[in-house]
Amino acid sequence: MLWRGQRESGNVEDVRGMSGRGMALGGGGCGTLIIVILALIFGVDPQQLLNMSPEQQQTAPAPQQRSTNQQTDEMSKFVRVVLASTEDTWNDILPKQARVRYREPKLQIFTNRVNSACGRATAATGPFYCPGDEKVYIDLAFYQELKTQFKAPGDFAQAYVIAHEIGHHLQTILGTSAKVDEAQARARNQAEANKYSVALELQADCYAGVWGNYAQKKGLLESGDVEEGLRAAAAIGDDNIQNMSQGYVVPDSFTHGSSEQRVTWFKRGFQSGDMRQCNTFGTR
Repeated sequence: MLWRGQRESGNVEDVRGMSGRGMALGGGGCGTLIIVILALIFGVDPQQLLNMSPEQQQTAPAPQQRSTNQQTDEMSKFVRVVLASTEDTWNDILPKQARVRYREPKLQIFTNRVNSACGRATAATGPFYCPGDEKVYIDLAFYQELKTQFKAPGDFAQAYVIAHEIGHHLQTILGTSAKVDEAQARARNQAEANKYSVALELQADCYAGVWGNYAQKKGLLESGDVEEGLRAAAAIGDDNIQNMSQGYVVPDSFTHGSSEQRVTWFKRGFQSGDMRQCNTFGTR
């Protein structure tokens, strides 16, 4: 991506160095954490994943002055530019295609652990969006795992992670997430409830593709960028993760979609540039 020198968003909160003090991560080795991270990336309901014990329901640490190196390091700048690109995209597209004004979310960069309106999360949770405070949360160490363990390197793959989480923010604005919650509450069994979750995740993938289309039109993409995004989408398919973690696949337990589905819906958004083509709930 040709991101250097582009506008940086002012909606990023960098709390690295404050959020992880005194936190001991327990259980499992690095490999286990990586599987958990990739299983949970891209929008699992944080309230089902985060540690919600009473003693952990506390106010987040008061922001302190960030050090100069935190403000200016390369990855922080990258995240700010990508978030700015999503802001430009949806401030333009959402009123035109959905007749709704875009509400810019915050993105918080943390280390090791963080408190959100959805509860406390650790780095093992992976990047997530919390509808309660309309924020995206990410520990930047996740990107190294995406590159080395799941062979999905590249800055566009990293940008795709953010764009997907912003897709969940769009679903909050449009009321889609609330409707899915209601449908899941009425579901006859877990397998039926999981199908709604898959549709929600695939739609966020499609929205990420729409962002990619917009970024391409703005001249931000380089040769090979789209392929990076597709590799990332394939890497975090439920079938791929289940094969890695347990050696077999259980389709009824899918909550995010197969590798093929995730690639297909990202490509649909990217090729059309039209969020109205992202109706994953009306397509088998």
